This record gives sequence, structure tokens and C-alpha cells, in this order.
Amino acid sequence: MNSALVTNNFSTYHVFFRNLANPLKIRIISALKEKESSVNDLAYELNVEQSKVSHALALLKKCNIVKYKKKGKERIYSLNKKTIIPLLKLIDEHSKSFCNCKSCKGCEK
Repeated sequence: MNSALVTNNFSTYHVFFRNLANPLKIRIISALKEKESSVNDLAYELNVEQSKVSHALALLKKCNIVKYKKKGKERIYSLNKKTIIPLLKLIDEHSKSFCNCKSCKGCEK
């Protein structure tokens, strides 16, 4: 395989999964999995400062994990339905099938 391609894929994977490794971002993704929300609604629901939620959403948007639509002056955020929703379903299926054993330290529930 072309080493430039491997390096590019590694960089892409690194940025993408780094976004998913942040606890606040995971909480935001989990909340948006349930329903679309504004920054203020997410901040209230997650009991986190609005500025921290805004910053996390900006980084998630940069990777197209979330998107938004304007509703008046508000931005209503949702998950990328084309790629992220199916990815989350795949992760759920994987964890149900393969992460129930005691030896799987990284996947303990």
C-alpha cells in the first residue's frame, strides 16, 4: 500500500477518533442521537457551560459529525444522518456482539 495513503488515512482517523474520545463530545453525540437541540438546550440538559458546548460543537461540525440548521436566531444541531447515525448503530452492534467478555478491558460496560 502507498505510504502516503497510509499516512493520510492515519491522520484522518486520528482527527476523527480524537473527536469521539472526548467525554463532553460523546455526551453531546448521545443527546443528539435522541433529538435535535440548540446549544442552550444542550448546555442545560448536560449541565455544562454554554461556551464549552459551543466549542465542542464547533469541533464536531468541523469533522461533519454534526450539522445545524438555522431556526430564527438559533442553530439547531443534529447528527450527520448519512454517516454518523449508521456508524453509531454499527458501534452498538459491535459492542453487543464482542464487548461482553471480562477479558475485553477496553469495552467494559
